[in-house]
Order: sequence, then structure tokens, then C-alpha cells
Amino acid sequence: MIFFILKNIIIFENLKNEKMKNNSVYKPALLKWIEKMFLHAEQHKWFETYWFIDVHGVISKPDYRKKVKEIEYYLYVKETLQYITKNRPDIIMILYTSSYPDEIEIYMKQFEKDEIFFKYVNENPEINETKGNFGCYDKKPYYNVLIDDKSSFDPELDWLTILVLNNFI
Repeated sequence: MIFFILKNIIIFENLKNEKMKNNSVYKPALLKWIEKMFLHAEQHKWFETYWFIDVHGVISKPDYRKKVKEIEYYLYVKETLQYITKNRPDIIMILYTSSYPDEIEIYMKQFEKDEIFFKYVNENPEINETKGNFGCYDKKPYYNVLIDDKSSFDPELDWLTILVLNNFI
């Protein structure tokens, strides 16, 4: 555990130094995308970006046996999502999960208690064919960022980098 924490501190310092000095330190592809997406949004004067965020394997350590229906946060998740909730009104967080409705209700209560706000669950009614005109969103909701373990998100490393990135954007 100590090694893991020290490793994350080193990553944090490297990212901080990169932002300050423009050094070339490795960044996960998702973080490169987020930076590129924010530039694109700024150029097009989009005032909100939509982030779909999965629960299991991203926010919470998975419990495939479904014995305990509670959030077991990965390191830095809670702080990152709280920071976005409180300081980034331009980021609309949407919970993206295949959890059952009763589980979602439990998770949403926990997020509320932890001062984390997801505006929607598994949908984005703010962008459709008439609002946004980017494409057809009858079956696939519009998002700018997908944070999902199945899209190569590594919760043990990437939350810290998102937290650092949001402090500098």
C-alpha cells in the first residue's frame, strides 16, 4: 500500500510539473482526449461537457457477488468527483451503469451523502436531434467523455490524473 501511495504521489508531482513546465510526461489517452475536448469545446463556445461515468470498476471496486450494495471508492475518486461537483459547473456528470434500479437508488443516496452530484442516470436528455444537432441520439446518448473500465480506464491511476488536470484547466 505504501508503494502504491508513493507511486501516486510521484505521478501527481510529474503531472503538476508537466503543467507548469510543459515537460513530456506520459499521460493516459483519456487525459489527452479530455484536454483536446476542452480546447474543442472552448473553440465552439460549448459551455457544458457531458461525462458518462461508470460505477463498478471505475468509481467503486466491483462486487460481482452483489452481496453488499454499497460504494467502495477507489483512491482519489471521492475527492475528484466532489471537486468536479463543487468547482466545475461546465462538467455535467452522468452516471453510466448497468446496475439494477434498487442498486442505483442506493448508490445515488450515497453520492448525495458524499456531496457528489450526477445530473442523470444512463441518459442525456439535454442533447438530441433538435438540441445540438450533432447526430441521432435515439439509442446512443451524447457524451464528451466516457469513463469506463471497459474503455481502458484504470481507476487506480487515472482518478489522480483527472483530479490534477481539473485543478489546472
